[in-house]
Amino acid sequence: MFGFNYISFDSMNHVIHYKNGKVKKEGRGLSFFYFSPNSSIVSIPLESNDFQFVFKESTKDYQEVSVQGQITYKIVEPKQLAETLDFTVNSKGKFLKDDPDKIHQRIINEAQTASASIIQQLNLKESLRKLSEIEEYILSHVQHSKTVKMLGLEILSVNVLGVIPNPEMSRALEAQTRESLQKEADQAIYERRNFAVEQERMIKESELNTEIAVEEKQKQIAEKQMETEVVKQQNDQKLQEMKMASSIAIEKQRTEMIGLKVENEKKEADAKEYVLSATLRPYESLDWKTLLAINSKGMEAKDNIALAFRELAENADKIGSINISPELLNSILSTKK
Repeated sequence: MFGFNYISFDSMNHVIHYKNGKVKKEGRGLSFFYFSPNSSIVSIPLESNDFQFVFKESTKDYQEVSVQGQITYKIVEPKQLAETLDFTVNSKGKFLKDDPDKIHQRIINEAQTASASIIQQLNLKESLRKLSEIEEYILSHVQHSKTVKMLGLEILSVNVLGVIPNPEMSRALEAQTRESLQKEADQAIYERRNFAVEQERMIKESELNTEIAVEEKQKQIAEKQMETEVVKQQNDQKLQEMKMASSIAIEKQRTEMIGLKVENEKKEADAKEYVLSATLRPYESLDWKTLLAINSKGMEAKDNIALAFRELAENADKIGSINISPELLNSILSTKK
């Protein structure tokens, strides 16, 4: 009424109230009355904004690709932006001009310049694979852009969603990729079969090595057994030799002992002979009758009669006849009990 109006903004808007060309109020989320004939109100949104982009670029090998992505930014210097673009709003908070849309275009211009620069350095296949490098390059370029700094903006992120070739080249790449994948599959099959053959060879070689090792071990065992048998035979031979040597030594000792015993018995017999000779020497000159008379002790009558008959027999040529009664003979022949 009478040119006085009331306006209110939320906390995500930086508001500048100009009165007669000078700043009267400035801040976030302001609400106030103002006199519209001499007032101008600027509202700068502070929330982050996203927008999509699609660029047509040519690669190093002259192939056309489409770079698709998204950029996120926010306004960090609202007063600086207000001096560059017109963010004046009416009493309903609507922008009077389309300057806010110019922010997107200026950022897109910087992003497209960076995109063209990096894509022209890559061939088609590299551009399709190196999305992260393309993304980092565009982000770095836009963040350090003089235009962005002059507008008081901060680039929060750049996301490259894809680099897409034209349909014909896409089909050609798909065919080439299929062929490459088929070759890789064939190579994988070949390598798998080759690996299986190699594994089989290694297994057989391992089995042969095991058999050789077993044979070698058995040979060593046989040699060891032979060595043990030889040592045993040598020990048996040494033992037999020791037994024979012991037997020979014993026999030698026995021979020596027998010889010594014979010699001792001979000496003993010689001694007995000498004693007997010495004992009988005094009787050597005596006749048997004297000797018998000397040894007559203990003789019986029949012994004397026998001696008498002996003398008669010795002197038979001197005797004419002799009568011997049977009683006498019986008495001589009978044994006294």
